[in-house]
Amino acid sequence: MFLGIDLGTSSIKAVLADQTGTLMDHESAEYPVCYPHEGWSEQSPQDWLEGLYTVLAGLGSRHDLSRVEGISFCGQMHGLVVLDKADQVIRPALLWNDNRTVTQTDALNREPGREELVRRTGNIAITGFTAPKLLWLRENEPEHFARICKIMLPKDYLLYTMSGVFATDVSDASGTLLFDVEHRCWSAPMLERLDLTAGQLPRVFESYEPVGTVDLAFAARTGLSPSALVVAGGGDQAVGAVGTGAVEKDTCSISLGTSGVVFAASDRFAADPGGRLHTFCHANGGYHMMGCILSAAAALDWWAESVLGRRDYDRLLAEVEGTEIDDLLFLPYLMGERSPINDPSARGIFSGLTLSKGRPAMTRAVLEGVSFALRDCYEVILEQGIRPAFARVIGGGSKSPVWLQILSNVLGLELHTINTHDGGALGAVLLAMTGCGYFPNVAAAAHAVIRDVDRYLPDLEQHHLYSEKFEQFRHLYHRNKL
Repeated sequence: MFLGIDLGTSSIKAVLADQTGTLMDHESAEYPVCYPHEGWSEQSPQDWLEGLYTVLAGLGSRHDLSRVEGISFCGQMHGLVVLDKADQVIRPALLWNDNRTVTQTDALNREPGREELVRRTGNIAITGFTAPKLLWLRENEPEHFARICKIMLPKDYLLYTMSGVFATDVSDASGTLLFDVEHRCWSAPMLERLDLTAGQLPRVFESYEPVGTVDLAFAARTGLSPSALVVAGGGDQAVGAVGTGAVEKDTCSISLGTSGVVFAASDRFAADPGGRLHTFCHANGGYHMMGCILSAAAALDWWAESVLGRRDYDRLLAEVEGTEIDDLLFLPYLMGERSPINDPSARGIFSGLTLSKGRPAMTRAVLEGVSFALRDCYEVILEQGIRPAFARVIGGGSKSPVWLQILSNVLGLELHTINTHDGGALGAVLLAMTGCGYFPNVAAAAHAVIRDVDRYLPDLEQHHLYSEKFEQFRHLYHRNKL
């Protein structure tokens, strides 16, 4: 058997799979997020560890975990975990959605500057990344900063506890702003900029490489075999892409979850000079470009629940089927926006309202607005010469045929749904199987397991109309920029 561990923001999930990659069982455990101040977001690494013990105990009550041959991880990215010389956690982890680092982010984008950051790391600074968090710690909690012996990302804390190996992987390291993505190593100039040493950072592996075996004490507590291989794993987006099959050159996946992601795999390093999208190492040994919008399904949830006060999504979406493209526009920037505009002050807008625009038209505008925001990211991917033939779509929004058809028409791209909703956990399983030699590479693992279910073809006439409306969408943001 193989074990995939998905460390999320609100819960941890573990899945067991057999030697064909078929998922056999799963277990999950929740834990809290702490918001000590406005814009702060923290979590106790001990809660992750207790959650891991809980899910393994649940699986172990139904299966013989000593049969597990390989284990790998999918983890929330960018979080800062710091340990002292006694391997004790110094303070709660600062999470990916912690926004206290606006000052530090601005400082990095000024010095060394955006262009230099892209040259050194492939990315500009944003508040979610790890490097600004370390700057904040140095400036605001110098007594904690001085004690740092080991710097980890969230999943790496579990990997360290399970294996005793201080390690990370290239995909997760790419989101720290301390990593030279092009050359797949830590960036010496960035370490110098933050007063860090290479010894404080973990050894970097490819996502499918074994880092060691299960520690004896961890094995005794959980029932895992001490001979089971621990495979590095990766950041949630890269591993989730493995679980959707977006692992070969010019393959693409789109997530319509609470946030939205456009993810495109590449066999070469191709950073956007303006830093509009992220350029990271992929879990398959290559690279990928990724655009993240902050409100995708969250925008529909806001419209349905906060505004309309209803949860009948099926009926709400069915009303859209009788509507046509019109001039009503919606900007989905309800929490600011990340890619490609990187504007935390951006705001949501309905534009073009008249007495004739009722609920169905406004619901359609919300679906279109999210689709336009995703196209804004997709256009940057096309500029870099990446040409997907189709995209696989996952997340809660992928359950809506009407939304998928609108998205296909907006992008002018064929869309597929697939045979699993466990992209991250399944991706971790496939990495574990690859690391154990069951597949020659990550692409072969994905091909063996992932299957397309439904296809959505773009209507070229509607794509033309949407291309005109997309330009109006862009102009609306620039006209109202704060």
